[in-house]
Amino acid sequence: MTNPYKFVIGFKSLTNDLLIIKIKIMNKTDLIDAMAEQAGISKAAAKKALEGALTEIGSALKDGKRVSLVGFGSFSVSERAAREGRNPQTGKTIQIAAKNVVKFKAGSELSGAVN
Repeated sequence: MTNPYKFVIGFKSLTNDLLIIKIKIMNKTDLIDAMAEQAGISKAAAKKALEGALTEIGSALKDGKRVSLVGFGSFSVSERAAREGRNPQTGKTIQIAAKNVVKFKAGSELSGAVN
């Protein structure tokens, strides 16, 4: 099993004290393991189910559809307009092209579960 923790190192803004935060993360393998245990199925079946679900969500979003999972949340695609930005190395103004971005809005049950 992989290390479920990610360490973020930074400084507290006012005192410049070193701040190390330990964040627990879940990756795809961990999710597959949890799905298999929760559903009482093999890891291979859980992997196939997860990959199928992610493929279908991606296909729906690519077609411009909104994907709503009641209680969990909804995925949608939004167009981000072209804009001007700055190259941080040179300070030069650059054009940033328009693009589509995926947005996620958490559902009420998910929001309640994390609070």
